[in-house]
Amino acid sequence: MAASSLPTATPLPPAAVSEDAPQPIPSPEPVVAAHLDQPATAEPPIHKSLLGQSLEDLTAWMVAQGQPAYRGKQLHQWLYEQGARSLQDITVFPKAWRQQVEGVAVGRSEIYHRTEASDGTVKYLLKLADGQIIEAVGMPSAKRLTVCVSSQVGCPMACDFCATGKGGFLRNLATHEIVDQVLTVQEDFGQRVSNIVFMGMGEPLLNTDNVVVAIRCLNQDVGISQRSMTLSTVGIPGRIRKLADEQLQVTLAVSLHASNQAQRQDLIPSAKAYPLTELLGECRDYVKLTGRRVTFEYILLAGLNDQPQNAAELAQHLRGFQSHVNLIPYNPISEVDYQRPSEASIREFVAQLESRHIAVSVRYSRGLEENAACGQLRASKVA
Repeated sequence: MAASSLPTATPLPPAAVSEDAPQPIPSPEPVVAAHLDQPATAEPPIHKSLLGQSLEDLTAWMVAQGQPAYRGKQLHQWLYEQGARSLQDITVFPKAWRQQVEGVAVGRSEIYHRTEASDGTVKYLLKLADGQIIEAVGMPSAKRLTVCVSSQVGCPMACDFCATGKGGFLRNLATHEIVDQVLTVQEDFGQRVSNIVFMGMGEPLLNTDNVVVAIRCLNQDVGISQRSMTLSTVGIPGRIRKLADEQLQVTLAVSLHASNQAQRQDLIPSAKAYPLTELLGECRDYVKLTGRRVTFEYILLAGLNDQPQNAAELAQHLRGFQSHVNLIPYNPISEVDYQRPSEASIREFVAQLESRHIAVSVRYSRGLEENAACGQLRASKVA
């Protein structure tokens, strides 16, 4: 990005964790996209922030502001290593100069609400510069800290089993709003983030450009390996091939959730315009172009898509495919009455796939009791 396009916006206030329970956030009005590749009111507010910029861009901007080139490296370190939320926080810069650039936005969010589950999973409501609320989730383990990040405010896909789409869609997230989620979780835990999953609010491939830039920033500037990142998509025509052209090293996770076209379009409205056979064809192209296998996510819904015939159909689709199936027992939401399958049904589904030589695992989502699990995210106050 050229130095001339860097920020002149009003700075964000320092983030603070609310001590008191926040007021409920009004549900956004649903926005229906006329075309999947052009969702209505998709773009973030037009302003640039320092966060999300490369070392080269930050250096060019500092020089344009009359500062020596080495200040660019200092700015980069304070943004990505020390988590500066304002230029006023960067005490190595001359005080007089900091006063001159007081209106420049770093691009950090405010923690609106924070809730911790018994398993250590933390769900964050983050307030953006324009007042919109998004969610991020931090999931610690013995050796890792994984962050589930959002790519949009809301989601236009309206999958029937997912809470996020029930609240409608407002806009895409800017690059700095994606990067900020990782830095916020990292700071709150006091631990470096090791893994990132783009499985929060929104459909990442409806915000491909900003998501790709964010991935490169998180890799090159924050220092997280691309091989430790997973991008989850329900499938947008042409976007998986576009992603393949970027030659990223991330894991692509495609949300199937059904073993046949009729069942899939009942669960995922966009599937009517994107047949399963076409989606799988694009996934095969992705494997050829990148040399990386595809993970297929499959939410198990009791009595609906967890039957032996479903496993047989799924195996038939994936025969000879460089892939892995990730089964996710359904996580309940209040808007629909789907049921979580029994452990016996889950084991039987796994056995059916394994007998047909399909690589498979079961993912039990964390943060379930705090509505922080897969499919449960929504921008509302945590009860």
